[in-house]
Amino acid sequence: MKNKRLILCLCLLLSGVFEVSAQSEVKNPETVILKDYGPEPVVLNIETYTAENENFRTALWTGTRLQATLMSIPVGGDVGLERHSDTDQFLRIEQGEARVLIGDSPNAFEVTATAGPDLAIFVPAGKWHNIVNTGRTPLKLYSIYSPVEHPRGTVHKTQREAQEAESHH
Repeated sequence: MKNKRLILCLCLLLSGVFEVSAQSEVKNPETVILKDYGPEPVVLNIETYTAENENFRTALWTGTRLQATLMSIPVGGDVGLERHSDTDQFLRIEQGEARVLIGDSPNAFEVTATAGPDLAIFVPAGKWHNIVNTGRTPLKLYSIYSPVEHPRGTVHKTQREAQEAESHH
């Protein structure tokens, strides 16, 4: 499957369907280096990077108006009940099973859903939300924030480390 993707990408590049400029970076799908690639242009396999991330949170790309982070939630763990007053959020589960909670109050959720691989979660600014790992393996997901939510280069190995960092800003 990876060879087919590579051949397709090469065909598209050669045909001019899309271009990668000299300033852009195309990451080899076999080589995963977890770091914040923003704000420079980059092309990478988000599924592979998400699966390889072992940290609670790793900023993968931080621009001026958008940020992508990778998350690994341990069995029985959660993202943590939170609300971003000015930030819309998109999350996509790559591996694992979860319970999704979204609502106007931290005690009453209009949305409660079971979610697994390939499902997307959209959280409007101002909504309380949490994602709980209900599976038997770490929950692997990525999150896109607009505007940016975390400082560029953020890496939190654990949820506790994330909570401590967030209490300081």
